[in-house]
This record gives sequence, C-alpha cells and structure tokens, in this order.
Amino acid sequence: MSGYPHNPSGYGAPAQPYGAPQPLAVYGAPPQTKPQKDYHKPSSSPYGIPQRDEYYGSVPVTFPPGTETNAMSCFYTIDKDSDGIIDDKELQKALLSYNDQSFSIPTVRLLMYVFTKTNTRKIGPKDFPQVFRTLQSWRGTFVKFDIDDSRMIDANALRDALTSLGFVVSPVVLDLLMSKFDKTGGKNKTIEYDNFVVCCLIVKGLTEKFMENETSYYGQVTFSYEAFMLTILPVLIA
Repeated sequence: MSGYPHNPSGYGAPAQPYGAPQPLAVYGAPPQTKPQKDYHKPSSSPYGIPQRDEYYGSVPVTFPPGTETNAMSCFYTIDKDSDGIIDDKELQKALLSYNDQSFSIPTVRLLMYVFTKTNTRKIGPKDFPQVFRTLQSWRGTFVKFDIDDSRMIDANALRDALTSLGFVVSPVVLDLLMSKFDKTGGKNKTIEYDNFVVCCLIVKGLTEKFMENETSYYGQVTFSYEAFMLTILPVLIA
C-alpha cells in the first residue's frame, strides 16, 4: 500500500502531516477531586451547564479543556438518564436536532468508532466535543464547495473538500469514492451531505489506520493478511 511523501505520483498523501487536521484542544485531562463539595447540588454555572469536573446525577463528567459551551449543552441535553454516556440512538437524535441532518444508525456507529476507536457504540464527554466540532467543520466544508447551493457536490468539489481537510486522493480513488457514495450509483456523479460525512469518515478512519502501521515515512506499509483484515474491517463494519 502506498501513501504520501516520496511517492512520485503524489497521491494518497495527506495534505498535512499524518493526514488529518490537528486537534484544537488537548483531550483526556483527568478529573480533579474537589473536597467537601455536594455533587448533587444543581450547577450554578452559566446557561445551567455544569463546568468541567462537576457532577450531575451521581456520575463524574469531565470535558476536555476548551470545550465549547454549546457542545456541553448538547451533551447534557442528549444524556437523558444522566449516566455520562451517550449511545448510538441518542447520538442519532442529537445530530438531527443540532445539525438538522438525519444520519442512519450505521453512519452514527461509524462516527462513534472513528472518534472512540472502540466498537462499544457509546461515547462520553472526552470524545464527544471532537465529534461535535468535526461535524460542524465538515458541514462548513461541504457548504463551501457546494457553490451552486444544490446540496450536492461533484467529483472536483469532493477532491477539493478532502484536500482542504488534509487528505489527497488519486483520481482512481476519487472515482471509487464517487461511485460508492453517489446515491444514484454513479449516474449523477454527485454526493449529498450525509454521504459526504460517511466518505470523510471512511477516508479519515483508513488513513489513521494506515498511519498507525507506517513507520518508514515513505508512504508504504507491509501487512500480513491477518493484520490487513484486522486493520481494515473495524472501519468498514463499525
């Protein structure tokens, strides 16, 4: 398999190092213990939203530093049972409410897998803000390249959109993506927003899997058959 720098064709190469936009915040900060605090008291924070390291219900909730208020608000709204975890059906409803976009359960599960790297089909406050931010970014990217406001983009626009997100694909791969994600089976040669998100998730997930195994920085990886299957299948059947 081939990928990026030193590849004469120049394709398969992430436009940024390692093929993905850099995170905007540091994630995974551990909760701090605050002694002598009644964690069952209602939050007095702005908008009625508990701040990082506060509790709601009986569950500790820790958001990454710099998490936007609207992302926290969205999380608490979705998590009806206040258990600090959102499942696939809850996330599906949230995406419809906050992004005015309906996604299938398989798409939601793929989204959860790409950002949590697990198949538990659950997401917590550590990973949710990145999902929230990324979908907003991808929506903005799609609108930017939908120059005729048709709610669809063609192959050239898809290529440019992926490049702007940090992924450069060859014409052959681009044609494959168009044929896979065009709802008309390639007749219209256009992709709508929901399938654009799936396309981005597949490209992002496979690129990251490639990078996990690429250590030579020459854009090449050697896989055993089993390793190849274990690398690819989790992304495809999340």
